[in-house]
Amino acid sequence: MRVFVTGAAGFIGTETTRELIAHGHHVIGLARSDDNVRTLKELGAEIHRGSLLDLESLKSGAREADGVIHLAFIHDFAKFAENGAIDKAAIEAIGDVLVGTNRPFIVTSGTGLIAPGVLITEEMRRDSSPHVPRVSEQAGLAYASRGVRAMAIRLPQVHGADGKAGLISYLVELARQKGAAAYVGEGTERWAAAHRLDVARLYRLALENGAVDGIYHAVGEEGVPMREVIEVVGRALNVPVVSIRKEEAGDYYGPLAMFAGLDMPASSALTRQRLGWTPSGIGLIADIGQPGYFKV
Repeated sequence: MRVFVTGAAGFIGTETTRELIAHGHHVIGLARSDDNVRTLKELGAEIHRGSLLDLESLKSGAREADGVIHLAFIHDFAKFAENGAIDKAAIEAIGDVLVGTNRPFIVTSGTGLIAPGVLITEEMRRDSSPHVPRVSEQAGLAYASRGVRAMAIRLPQVHGADGKAGLISYLVELARQKGAAAYVGEGTERWAAAHRLDVARLYRLALENGAVDGIYHAVGEEGVPMREVIEVVGRALNVPVVSIRKEEAGDYYGPLAMFAGLDMPASSALTRQRLGWTPSGIGLIADIGQPGYFKV
């Protein structure tokens, strides 16, 4: 299958591209920079120059493909609303090309901010909210009724051996800046997690066998206590680990305050059953706790 992949040279995209190619697929990777081009060439992917802001490049990439995986997103939470609008426009540009083709179209969402404090399952739908300006899931699945095999993969905190771990990577930078690693209250809130090799395999399985209007959870661990995560960060950076009150979260976390103190566990039981996906990667705490994972 010829697969157009946005974000193909990114943290999850490189492993997804490698996984697809290893299983006989031809990847057309969106490249917005020369560095992206070099990465994709090394992986053996076809280069497609463009960006999320170049809607014509997205449309032409989709036209050339038998399926699309949309991984790209501009991760700047200070401009979350703006970047959410860019993401929505990109999804609609791709989706409009695929209408009536029954081709697979996978968009990327998240397991968080759906129903905090509840174990999130694949059967729980995400409602639109002004507090969550990223609407990739809603925008992508809207094409399920328009002749597209539209699906969404929800990501937890994705980690994997090069210093990145979803939102935790931003918490590391905050700890460096503030000189302390902080959790809220008792730090008992849980965040789901998965290794990026497992995540990449799930994207391939969904592409090959996923159902129209399907929602899949790339969750290897249902919930890792935030205090354990922050203690690892503190040791890695050699900074004190402190508890802060919910009212102090805005000052410490800045744009990430919306996630502070939220209990966000998620299940992948239905995903495993429906796609035969069995995550086997190292756990979050063991992975990020390796010496040098977060380079000081």
